[in-house]
Amino acid sequence: QVQLVESGGGLVQAGGSLRLSCAGSGRTFSSYTMGWFRQAPGKERSFVAAISWSGGSTYYADSVKGRFTISRDNAKNTVYLQMDSLKPEDTAVYYCAADRVFGTNPNRYNYWGQGTQVTVSS
Repeated sequence: QVQLVESGGGLVQAGGSLRLSCAGSGRTFSSYTMGWFRQAPGKERSFVAAISWSGGSTYYADSVKGRFTISRDNAKNTVYLQMDSLKPEDTAVYYCAADRVFGTNPNRYNYWGQGTQVTVSS
């Protein structure tokens, strides 16, 4: 089992950057695929990015490709989401999640953090 805590959200102007962090507990953190998802008001939770247990494979939603970068440091039990060139439509609560299988379906992820708010002003 793994527990996840996100941090790094906040208010930023369009075109700005933020880096989200997700700290995991447990000795098995490095064995999990990690994903970032987001949920805007009135919308379903959607996939943003995922990274394999080793960090060797990454995958991004088309809407963030080229602007966001996911990475992980297994020695620190932490996964990051670097968000650049932010747009107002990126405004959402961002969640990190863990699963044994690499994928984009949020229903497949078993462990979730509490979320961190990202607000991008125009």
